[in-house]
Amino acid sequence: MAPYQIMMGLILLLTPVICWFFTTHDVSVRTPFRKWLQVIHDQRYYLHAMGYIVIIKWKSITDKLNEPIKLKTGHWTETVYSIEGDFTYHVQQFFLNDTLTTFLNFHYLFIYLFLIYVTTVYFAYTGDRDMTDKVTLNYLLIYALAVPYYLFFNVEVTSSWIPGMESLLYHEGWYSVFYATHDPLDNAVPSLHVAIPFGILMLNYLHVRETGGTLKEWRHYRYHLFVLLNTLLFMFTILYLGIHWFVDIPLGMLIGGVGALFIHHLQPRLRNDHGSFFKGFTTKKIRQHLLVEGIITLLMLTTILMAVQVQTETIDERISFQLGPEDSRFEIIQKFDPGMQVHSNVTNLDASLTMEVVVIMVDLAPPIMENGSIDWAIARSLGEVYTVEPQTTLQLVIDSPMVFHYIMMHNPSDSDSGDVIQVRVLNDYHEDMMGQAIFLSLASLWMTGFVINRIRRLKKYHRKFYDSTPSHLWEQE
Repeated sequence: MAPYQIMMGLILLLTPVICWFFTTHDVSVRTPFRKWLQVIHDQRYYLHAMGYIVIIKWKSITDKLNEPIKLKTGHWTETVYSIEGDFTYHVQQFFLNDTLTTFLNFHYLFIYLFLIYVTTVYFAYTGDRDMTDKVTLNYLLIYALAVPYYLFFNVEVTSSWIPGMESLLYHEGWYSVFYATHDPLDNAVPSLHVAIPFGILMLNYLHVRETGGTLKEWRHYRYHLFVLLNTLLFMFTILYLGIHWFVDIPLGMLIGGVGALFIHHLQPRLRNDHGSFFKGFTTKKIRQHLLVEGIITLLMLTTILMAVQVQTETIDERISFQLGPEDSRFEIIQKFDPGMQVHSNVTNLDASLTMEVVVIMVDLAPPIMENGSIDWAIARSLGEVYTVEPQTTLQLVIDSPMVFHYIMMHNPSDSDSGDVIQVRVLNDYHEDMMGQAIFLSLASLWMTGFVINRIRRLKKYHRKFYDSTPSHLWEQE
């Protein structure tokens, strides 16, 4: 059974346990079983379930765009590395331990999925309609906010770039197929494993501040601490496992904070808590929103297009991977429709060292990674081996549709040599999807513009940044 199915099964089993445990101090907040269907109907929680379906589809569409546009969008890993250097490598080496690796691999996937789903159920179970709305929107909209950064500001995971750093997550046999088919390995910035739980924490804070209480006095404080502790552990996990750079943590918090502010100010209107959704809308206000938020959206879009232009012009200078001595890395070729092909150029940029390449279907690769790393001897036995001489390019044609492939690369240099091979991989999917990518990003740019405009207007009227009262009521005071 695949990791995702097992994890979801555990989530279904443990969700009632968590809801029970975090309500032992006040059993009166529990929703009796006989009232569950009525509450779901009365509070329209079926819309929340539909929201999760929407975001799964949204992610699928985004992932299909990510690889075909990379010829133009490139990646910014070298820039990030020039700032951070080997910091995450040293974190990994200091704490490296097989037991810790096993635990954090499980935590990274299971607790992340668990927090996404159980938080909605927990707040619904305890009768907190507003927080149920907000944490559901948190997952939907924070992912939407991350879309343009994932599509246009690619950054390779640390274990694909830092020589000698072990890929403790992606080279783990049991998990490998799941991650290869769900993670393009260049969506490092920002970290949603930080952004989404931090968004929950921020929503808790905004909600409590607006209601006039404190977090310690809040009836959900114990659950808030549960989310906080796991968020802190995520911050360590993503560095240790060879996934994210340190900069992904504050950027993830920034995305989570923007999403939380947007949701906190939008939710009362969605619930018609202050009259109908469109109450207070005037031509003047609509024009003001369009002007300010439109300018912010346009500025951000211009930045994206400038970044794409830079990457397009420097395609011949691009470095995709760095292979230390005896390092093995892989590029993922996503599945494509029948009748199509992907042309991949794998260039050995080194002036003296030879590298090896194997192309293999992802579903056949788990035996290569049974021991938590790529066993190159097994990789050689399962696929055709190509030798790429110094400063030459291997031209590959991937023509098996509807399956994912690995292009595995290996530096055979002796471990004591310190020789690092730089590699450029360019994949041509023969599809122009830039227009779709830009369109899919507009929601994120507008939401950011809305939050900036909202905070500006609240400050102008001398109101707190967490005041979610619709603006037309300000003018009546």
